[in-house]
Amino acid sequence: MTTSATSDVTEPPCTGEIAVLANPSAGRGRLARLLPEVLARLGGAGASVRLLEASDAAGASDACHAAVAGGAAALVAVGGDGTVHTALQAVGGTPVPLGIVPAGTGNDFAAEVGLSTQPLAAADAVAAALAAGRTRTVDLAKLRSGADRTRWYGAVLGAGFDAIVNERANVMRFPRGPRRYDLAILAELARLRPRRYTLRLDGVAHTVDAVLVAVGNTASYGGGMRICPAADPGDGLLDVVVAGAVGRLTLMRIKPRVYRGTHVEHPMVSTFRARTVELDAEGIIGYADGERAFPLPVTITCVPGALTLLS
Repeated sequence: MTTSATSDVTEPPCTGEIAVLANPSAGRGRLARLLPEVLARLGGAGASVRLLEASDAAGASDACHAAVAGGAAALVAVGGDGTVHTALQAVGGTPVPLGIVPAGTGNDFAAEVGLSTQPLAAADAVAAALAAGRTRTVDLAKLRSGADRTRWYGAVLGAGFDAIVNERANVMRFPRGPRRYDLAILAELARLRPRRYTLRLDGVAHTVDAVLVAVGNTASYGGGMRICPAADPGDGLLDVVVAGAVGRLTLMRIKPRVYRGTHVEHPMVSTFRARTVELDAEGIIGYADGERAFPLPVTITCVPGALTLLS
């Protein structure tokens, strides 16, 4: 059932095992120093806390699914948006609640659903919610490629210039850190060209030439870039933002405005809302919550209340 807002629920206090997924490299290594204190605070709820063991992304995903299938009372993601994205694959569409302790360089989803972005304060809030049995639900986006591949995402799907930059940056071996993305942006700006996109928004077809298409369940990605500024994870709808056939200079002039969300006022930027978005363009691989997802074409559906949050 579609709801127009998040809903709050109080259940009996959590007494089962709390599974914790942590990315020690989050926040450029800051989490490794904080993790023992975070775990101690989570244990303050009185429940058993188990740190999931994983050596890589695939192992982390498997560990989350195994914990949920094994009856974990809750899953807590400690890290950035990528860690949350991994956890969503296990708890999305289930009654198992998710706690979030933001500790990455970008914590967009946590911020957009009103959670503290300070790790220790967030850990205390999760522990308090566990002790009180307090949860609320928010929408998630369900991304589908073909007949049998699906992923959940919480924040934004990038499917244009942003995704192309991510794709280039991910194959670069030097430099490390944010400079890699700066160089990838410069390289892709030199190759910038509009692409022909086909969109179906709740069944209504649109064909556009564009350099950027974003589909948001929440407003921001990339560490506070408010690409879909009106997106609301409690309205049962996805927000679609399209930057048309702009050139390099115009794109670079628009980009700083994204942090304020005022880019949508530019005459070459269009916005839409829909429950279901079908999206296709040649040569684009979508990035959801900053993580590599599927090549286009894809279908994205807003699923109201698909995530239960400890909050």
